[in-house]
Amino acid sequence: MLFQKNISFLSVLLLCFCSKSIAQTPSLSQLFYPNVTLRAEFMPETSMSNGQKFGFNRSTALGIIPLSTEIQAGIGFGKKADIQAKHSLLVANLAQINTTIDGKDDPNGGYKTLGMTYLQLKASLREKLWVYAIGGGITQSNETFLNPQPYFYGGAARLRILGLKTQILYGTAIIYNQKFRIVPVFGFTKALGNDWKVSGILPFRASIGYKLNPWLHLDFNSVYDGYSAGYQEYAISEKMIRRQNYQQVRFTLSGNAHVLNVFNLGIEGGLTAFRKVKTFNAANENLSTSSLPVAPYIGFSVRYITSKSKISSKFLKSTGIDF
Repeated sequence: MLFQKNISFLSVLLLCFCSKSIAQTPSLSQLFYPNVTLRAEFMPETSMSNGQKFGFNRSTALGIIPLSTEIQAGIGFGKKADIQAKHSLLVANLAQINTTIDGKDDPNGGYKTLGMTYLQLKASLREKLWVYAIGGGITQSNETFLNPQPYFYGGAARLRILGLKTQILYGTAIIYNQKFRIVPVFGFTKALGNDWKVSGILPFRASIGYKLNPWLHLDFNSVYDGYSAGYQEYAISEKMIRRQNYQQVRFTLSGNAHVLNVFNLGIEGGLTAFRKVKTFNAANENLSTSSLPVAPYIGFSVRYITSKSKISSKFLKSTGIDF
């Protein structure tokens, strides 16, 4: 199962292609200038199927650092002329996840996740548009400080522009989190007139966006996400490593507003459903599975934009990628 505990290859594609699961509407031009996004999300305690009460909240910081932009002309394969453009950047992610059982922090201090992704966008007359990514990070609790849970990922995806208002994306990602997984990626975005847009990375996210005006956007979202992290369980004579997986599907309405040209403020609210908490041992054996009822969800975010490339933004809008 792929969880949103890290900025994985899939999450980067969400940011590049349609919309990451935050209470904002990011655009592809966001990758061309330094910016940082802070986000907090909350869900109240609800009763698990085992009788205990489970609560969850998460705060994240996402930073985008462009590294270089290159344009080259030369002779490619088959001795045919080619023009290539490359844009490279780093995406850094820091997250704090706090879970409670019957009103008490469990584990104490929650989970911490740190990740880094190297991303390259490549366009050429011969090879068309591609996205490449590789990265990794660690997730740990205070109890597993000397035994963190590592994760790694990498992959590639092809972006095809079918007219000025339609794009599709397809590719493959390889994820390691306790075990290796191969994840097929398929995305789409379609502008409906001047104000509406439908986009998604299936089966993880689908959105319908509406532009009220140039500085205010609304999105109707369906998102599958969660987290996976390790902790320790204390027995009489030993400490046992455990891993907890949380899954949910969110149905929300989000809005974001551009303020003072350097801030993007967002709020997202709705319901979470199809929720489960699973516990595994060190051998990756399922020890328990608990279902949770539908719960309200709310998230807040703010993005600070240091500078913006007008040339890149105008180019992307002319392709229809930037809404």
